[in-house]
Amino acid sequence: MKEPFLSAIPVLKRLEDAGYEAFFVGGSVRDYLLHKQISDVDIATSATPDEVKTIFSKTVDIGIEHGTVLVLYGQKSYEVTTFRSEGEYQDFRRPKQVSFIRSLTEDLKRRDFTINAMAMDRTGKLIDPYQGQLAIKEKRIQTVGQARDRFSEDALRMMRAVRFVSQLSFHIAENTMAALKELAPLLEKIAVERKKTEFEKMLVGENWKEAIAIMLETNLFAFLPGLQNRKQQLATMMNYDCAGFKKTEMWSLLVYCLQLSEHVTEPFLRDWRLSIKEINDIKRILGYLKKRLQQEWSVFDLYKAGSAAVIESVEKLYLAISGQNEKNTIPPLLDYYQSLPIKDSKDLAVTGNDLMEWFQASGGPWIKEQLVSIEKAILAGKVVNEKRKIKEWLMACSQN
Repeated sequence: MKEPFLSAIPVLKRLEDAGYEAFFVGGSVRDYLLHKQISDVDIATSATPDEVKTIFSKTVDIGIEHGTVLVLYGQKSYEVTTFRSEGEYQDFRRPKQVSFIRSLTEDLKRRDFTINAMAMDRTGKLIDPYQGQLAIKEKRIQTVGQARDRFSEDALRMMRAVRFVSQLSFHIAENTMAALKELAPLLEKIAVERKKTEFEKMLVGENWKEAIAIMLETNLFAFLPGLQNRKQQLATMMNYDCAGFKKTEMWSLLVYCLQLSEHVTEPFLRDWRLSIKEINDIKRILGYLKKRLQQEWSVFDLYKAGSAAVIESVEKLYLAISGQNEKNTIPPLLDYYQSLPIKDSKDLAVTGNDLMEWFQASGGPWIKEQLVSIEKAILAGKVVNEKRKIKEWLMACSQN
């Protein structure tokens, strides 16, 4: 066993010493068996929330109606959830009622996929009543029990299935796949924010192309914002090699493949509940990508791009779209950007007020035009970014 399990063992022991069962559960156990990095662990126990709160001195009620208490222990925090069974679901997302139980096996029974329905005790012993280890060995995503029941309970599980295809490079079991095709319309009942979370994880997974293919085959895509009637455009994403692309780069590629016009792009991204910053970043990337697909970078465009991150994203997309696998053009481009004498209009040694004073003129569009000409001159090495030098250069230009 390794971290973060080791640090959490005392939490399990405290629960056990008080007479209760306690186990590591869910994704952390799955990722442990897959030798993947684990960020945090979830703990399930036979103790009720009130009983958990009597055992630990520092707790926070974060989802107590569903049996979850945040336990603060040893400078860390752990979500401790009581074994539970769930009643009939409402809105295809949430159970109407939750009952606390004392059986681990029954608790694991309510989980989505067999790979997530395993538990591990503090000695490292696995409890696997639904053959999650076999599913991992066979790289298979299969629901616990009937797929139709699991997806009818919580339609978001359909997106999770596809997301795991992308992240783990597993395949979906035949019966689970059949339920995806049948119940895809239920996805319409799920909040966009929840669909966005799963969709973004899918986009940046190693096996995202297969995940997209499954979404197209099952028609899941048709119940996602702005993707209805865009099957052919969405399919074109799979033509590109985007290994290691960041989230904003994948969103940018999606918008490019959907052939969305500039005035449609923002509403599309807003419908997906992206933040204003994310939308602006994507629009900026797309704007320079459009230029890059037509011509080489100019010094002024590198400057106006405003950051190495934008330049790198644009170039990565350009190389993918143009079918160039070599990315050795990116480091020299970033080095050149870093060497620019100015990287922002705020870096200019002169202001609009200086220009009005020098030319004894009132404000107007001419100021912006003049400042742009100064920026270009500095970037081209025609003048040094010093107030006196710039004034001399302007005066010389005005006499010509």
